Amino acid sequence: MSEQVVAKRYADALFQLGKEKNTQEQFVKEFRVVREVFNNNKQLVPFLKHPKVNNEKKKQFIQEVFQGLHTDVVNTIKLLVERHRTAAIPSIIDHFIQLVNDAKGIADATVYSVRELTEVERTQLQVSFAKRMGKTAINLENVVDPSIVGGIKIRVGNTIYDGTVRGKLDRISRKIVSAN
Repeated sequence: MSEQVVAKRYADALFQLGKEKNTQEQFVKEFRVVREVFNNNKQLVPFLKHPKVNNEKKKQFIQEVFQGLHTDVVNTIKLLVERHRTAAIPSIIDHFIQLVNDAKGIADATVYSVRELTEVERTQLQVSFAKRMGKTAINLENVVDPSIVGGIKIRVGNTIYDGTVRGKLDRISRKIVSAN
């Protein structure tokens, strides 16, 4: 079975569990932390996959590392490790957060800019893109990209809105070439 199918099934189950217990928001916050831990610690996944480390030690390790998180979050991670689905954890978390955001009418977006955006600029972008996309809110992550000469580029899901100087020059160049 493909990793994406597995990730969606686990994410659906987590979504239903969070809905039943009214803990979706807490799950989203805590799973973001878990995803960050898995993405930033390159030795974690090989340790949790290692065949010479028994499952009890792995579970104990997870319990200690994620101490203070909701029991269901920690138990989910333990279950995934026990079932040898450790590599799928970040993907499961992404799918889960997407399900919660879709249910609430929220979209995650990444803004690439030359400098850090001010709060006023962030708020204006959030409001204008929420309207444009028919969402109630937009969560913006600002990434400073010095290769952008001017303007901004916004990525929402698989869609990119390119308002950079480079993007505008490329579009003008393509129009000139296609006119000839």
